[in-house]
Order: sequence, then C-alpha cells, then structure tokens
Amino acid sequence: MITQDSIEALKARLDIVDVVGSYVELRKVGANFKAPCPFHDEKTASFVVSPAKQIYHCFGCGAGGDSIKFVMEYEKLSYPQALEKLASSTNFSLSYSEGKKDKPRSRIMEKICSQYQYLLMKNPSALSYIKERGIYEGSVEKFGIGYAPDSNSTINYINSELLNMNEALEMGIIGRENGRAYARFIERITFPIHSANGTIVGFGGRTITGHQAKYINSPETPFFNKSRLLYAYHHAKQSIYKTKQMVITEGYLDVIMLHQAGFDNAVATLGTALTSEHLPLLRKGEPEIVMAYDGDKAGRAAALRASKLLSASGFSGGVVIFGTGLDPADMVQKGAIEELSEMFRTPQPFIEFVIDEILSLYNLSDPKAKELCMQEAIGYLKTLSAMLQDRYKSYLAQRLGINPSFVRLAKQTNTDISRPVDDRSRHKDMWELTLIKTVLEHPEFIDQILDVLDPSLLQFHSHEFALALRGRLEEPLLMAISVDEQIKPLKNEEALRAELIAFLTKHYEREYKKVNMQKEISFEEKAFFIRRYREKISQLQKGELVAFKS
Repeated sequence: MITQDSIEALKARLDIVDVVGSYVELRKVGANFKAPCPFHDEKTASFVVSPAKQIYHCFGCGAGGDSIKFVMEYEKLSYPQALEKLASSTNFSLSYSEGKKDKPRSRIMEKICSQYQYLLMKNPSALSYIKERGIYEGSVEKFGIGYAPDSNSTINYINSELLNMNEALEMGIIGRENGRAYARFIERITFPIHSANGTIVGFGGRTITGHQAKYINSPETPFFNKSRLLYAYHHAKQSIYKTKQMVITEGYLDVIMLHQAGFDNAVATLGTALTSEHLPLLRKGEPEIVMAYDGDKAGRAAALRASKLLSASGFSGGVVIFGTGLDPADMVQKGAIEELSEMFRTPQPFIEFVIDEILSLYNLSDPKAKELCMQEAIGYLKTLSAMLQDRYKSYLAQRLGINPSFVRLAKQTNTDISRPVDDRSRHKDMWELTLIKTVLEHPEFIDQILDVLDPSLLQFHSHEFALALRGRLEEPLLMAISVDEQIKPLKNEEALRAELIAFLTKHYEREYKKVNMQKEISFEEKAFFIRRYREKISQLQKGELVAFKS
C-alpha cells in the first residue's frame, strides 16, 4: 500500500497544467486554461484548468478534480495505478507500507448483519412486530431484516469472532465515549443499507422497546453518506430501468411492503430530505420520479422541497400525497393494490404541486397577499427552463384568477450553451455565489458569517454553501465556483459586513410582509413575529449585525 506521506509528496510535485497539457491542447484565457472537454463531445471549450487552484472542471459534463483524478478518468486507471503512472512520469519514488497489494476488503458488515438476522429469529417481540406490520418471511430474508440486542451482546460478539474493533468503529457499528465502546444499535429491528452495487455500508434501526428516537441510521462514515444513498436501490434498480419509473417513499417499511405488492421499483431516502447529491443516482436509467409522501405537515414540506429540486434539475414525474394517517405500507396491508397502482400512474406533476402548495400558504382574497404569493411563485418559476416558465405562467395565472400578462418573468441571464440543460435551468444568484466563493477563499470569515446567517436563508445555493462550510472542495459544484472568474470574492471584513447587512435587511423585510399576510396563524403568533422582525430590521438599519437565532 502506498503511504500517505508519499502520496502528499507526489501531489506537491505535480502541476495540473503540465499533467493535463500532456493529454489535451490547452489555451490560456485570463488566469486559467481552456480546452474542449476530453470526457464528452463538444464544440465549445467548456473545460477549464486552474493553475491557482490546481484543479480542472468541465462546465458541460461536470467532470472535475485534481491531477490524479484526471489521469484516473482519462486512462481508466485505479487510484494506485494513477499514482504509479504519475510517479513514473515525474521520476518520483513512491513508498509502500505493506507491499503493493491492497489488503482484502473486510466482511465485518456482512457478519454483523448475519448475526442480527439470527437474533431476530430468537426474539419473540421482534418477530411479533414484523408479523403485525404484514411483512412476509420472504421479505425478511430478501431485505436482510434483523434484530440488534443490547450493547454488551454486540461487543461480545465482535470480540468472540475476533473481528477488528477499529473496523467496527470505522464502519459505525460501534461508537466510543470517554474511552468506552458501545453499540450504536440497541434493541432495534435492523435494516441493512446497501450501496448501489449491493455492498452493505450501514444500518437503519427501528426501536421496539420505547427508545426516544423511533428510527436511527448509521453515522456518516467514509462508506455511508445518507445524502447519496437510497434504501433498497440495489433491489429496485433493474425494475427502475425496465419500467422507467422510480417511486421514492419516506420509510423502510413502505419500501418493503411495496415490493411485496409488486412495486419493486420503490426506494426510500434515509431519514433525510432528497438532496442534489442524490441526483446522479436518480438519473441512472432516466426514470420518471414519483415522490410518495405522507399527507401530514412534515410530509408535504418534504415533498415541496423535493419537487422544487427535481423540477429545477429537469426531472419528469410528480407527487403522490397520502391521506392523513395513511402511508404506502398501510395501503398494501389493507389490500389497496389497484388504488396504489392508479396513484403511481397519475401523480400530480412537480411544477403544479409546487405552485399549488405556494398558493395554499396565502389568503388569496387579500390583494396584497395575492401579490406576495404571485412573487414567490414567480421566484420558483425562474428556476425552470424558459420553455417551462412559459408553459406554467398561464397555469399560475389561472390558479390566481388573474390575467397572464401580470405574471412577468425576467429573461434568463444564464445562457452559456456549454453548460448541461439541467444546469442551465437552475437560477444563478450572484450574491449567494459571491458569498460561497468568499468562504472558499477566506475560511477565516466562516464564524462571522454563521453568527448572523443561517444556511437555509440561501434560496438557490444553500447546498453549495453547506459543501463549502464542510470543506468539500473536491465537489464539482464548488470547483465550478472556484474556477469561475466572473464570481469575485469579497476582499475584507468591512465589505462582508456591508453585504450581510444589506442581505439580511431585505430578508427580514420579506419575512415581515409574508407573516403580516398569512391567514393560518393566530393573532398572538403574528404579533410576536412582527415585533421580532421589526426589531431586527431596526438593528440592521443602525449597522448592527445580530445573531440569527437571537
């Protein structure tokens, strides 16, 4: 195995312009270099190499990375093979710690899963719960459902089987607190979570003994990222490719019961909202996406966020909202298979759902509230392609009962034909992009920003902002921002302070107007928020930056 010190020393010697330039003819443009992308066919040069950042990024296909990643992708090499090729080309000697062979992959997750499955058969309470929910024995086996015992039993099993405790810690099976090891899953029904290729990377757990958290998942590990995984995707992918449809639900049991009923194109998010990190997985096979969510407040809010993301990213499909107190698992158990089938065949299209949900938040009998509602809906429509804007402009006008001429959509400014369609359709907010680039180039400003601004306030680039805060510089979205010379970072704290005051003043003025028009909150709640927003606006107008949560 190549030592990490050796890898870092090689990276320090490499120059990305020399590496990429040995494969592609580069042309200097400003501070960067450009070329037609070597990873996809294009006529315009959308491939950018930044010597300052030592990265490349293609605005057409999204490819990006450092010198090592480029050689891996171009030469179709593994990471060690790319390192050895670059070392050879630069006359650099790599160091190895355990010879040149990688150690075999650990089977600890599979062993733990098998043990949990064995223990399920020994636990009457767990088996009773499984039976009550209508889960068949075949499904227990297919999905690897198990039972996690008390903490000591899991730790004793790891020791008795001579499994590596450090690997158990790395994979999220156990945790440590004050030097003491403990099992992360205790007295829970367990659901193994797999990567797209079928490897177990984590677990979900449902309590049957009254723990405060009904469901938990494995912690984030190098192998387990909730924002990129979908439960049961490895079981569903063949059906997804065949039917050209993917049904996304909110829970493990929904998926299991839907598969029992023949809807084996069903998957679920892992206790988190759908994110842009899910999109590459969703695009495989180009299916229609059906969001099948509960009809409670949380379910509708999650469906709204997902619909905004998917429609702005160019996906087709729609939303199915279940009645209060019902979910897909309940309907399967009651035998409502035909009804479910009809619901999945005729979901409400994403864009119509978003517009209808926005309208439901306002008292449309009040002209001022109607105008605010229209502006919010227009803001959403601007995240769509020009064709979809024109198509749904009339739908919004019809729902509001106004002349379509009142729905005025500014011409899109992002017309770079080298960018992919789904990227062109996204609204680009230059202020938010400037803030993100400031964070990338001046990480010392992060604490000052987070003291007064919550990431959720960003309307169009909150995901990129979150990646920047986490230091995920290798992400293509951040690489695109880093190499974009049109985005200028703020140079000093004084400029940052002025921009934050201006942004927050506009934000709280909008919130003040919105709450003043809302129809579904009590007089006391409305008075509280109005007073709060007035105080914040007053402080900002005096040049004071106040804590977001104050």
